[in-house]
Order: sequence, then C-alpha cells, then structure tokens
Amino acid sequence: MKKQNHLLIRYFILLLGLAVMAVGVVFSIKADLGTSPISSLPYVAGLISGLSVGMATILMHLAFVGIQILLLRKRYEPIQLFQLLVGVIFGFMIDGADSLLSGITYHSYGEQWVFCFIGILCVAVGVTLEIISNVVILAGEGVVRSVAEVSPFAFGNIKVAFDVTLVVLSVILGIAFLYQPAGVGAGTIAAALLVGILAKLFLKPLQGLREKLDAKS
Repeated sequence: MKKQNHLLIRYFILLLGLAVMAVGVVFSIKADLGTSPISSLPYVAGLISGLSVGMATILMHLAFVGIQILLLRKRYEPIQLFQLLVGVIFGFMIDGADSLLSGITYHSYGEQWVFCFIGILCVAVGVTLEIISNVVILAGEGVVRSVAEVSPFAFGNIKVAFDVTLVVLSVILGIAFLYQPAGVGAGTIAAALLVGILAKLFLKPLQGLREKLDAKS
C-alpha cells in the first residue's frame, strides 16, 4: 500500500509539473518574443496547419516516440510508450491553459518580457517537478537519451544540438510557409539559457523530497 501511495504521489507531481509547464508554454507564446526551443516547432506547425499548439505538440510527441523506437529497436523499453499518454495529457493541458489565459495580453515591450520570464520560470518549475517525479519523461528528452545510447556523444551535447535543430527547423518552416521566422526570437535564446539553470537551482532545495521518494520505491 505504501508503494502504491508513493507511486500516486510521483504521478501527481508529474501531472503538476506538466500543468505548470503548460502555463509556461502559453506565457512564452503570449510574450511574442519567441517560444522555448521545445515549443518552437509545434507553435510554427500550428500556425501553418491551423492546429492548436496543444494538438501540434501531441503529434510532435508521437513522432519523437517513433524516432526512439527506430533508434533503439529491440532495446526500446515498452514502458516508455507511456510517453505517448504523457504527450497527449501535456497537449491538452497547453490548450486548456491557452483557453484560461486567453484574456491576458501585453501593452508594452516591458510587459512582453514579464510574460517571457513568467513562461521561463514556469517551464523551469515544470522540468524540476518532472525530474523529481522520476516516472515517465517527455518524449523530447526521450529522443535525446536514445541518441546518447546509440552514439558516442554526451547527453548534454546532444541536448544542445537537439534544441538547436528544433529552432532551425522552426525558422525554416516559418520562412517557407509564413515568410518570417515565427516563434523564434530573443525569448527563445533567453529560455535556452535560463531554463536549465533555474531548474538546477529549484532542484537543490527539493533534493530531499526526491531522495525520499526514491528511497520508498
């Protein structure tokens, strides 16, 4: 029973992290200074196709899971298919947050940066909670981990290359279909630089909770 309770706590923390992260994605979009690297591609894809950002995010997670399966083949762990469920939940949370925050708009350049930093802060908190939950990772991180398993490159280096690739694809698609690099800007750079740093800072005071949950597993 205790193990079940701790598992429920883990999934609650994960869902909470996804919800906070979804709010962060929406604020980064509303800031109109450029979304975070992981959100840049579904944002541009949504503008091109007419899909919501949440639905585009779900499709992106589906593609990421497919890439992991192709890379790992027999080494792919079926438990990681739960990434699909997490991706669907995350996508609906983004659309839900977008509806809840639909009335929020900026009126100055300064307010744009306030929105941007709120978005960065929320994404960092969400990533921290995802790490603490230690159950199922998002498919984007799953791709990075899979590439690390089949290549000689370090996880951190692959993560940087992965984020850069998403941003470059977003720019190419934006220019090709929208005639401008939509969804990519100064806010994208700020998110790339700050999310990881903030997540590490937030993780330190919560390390005790993480260790406690791991010990009870």
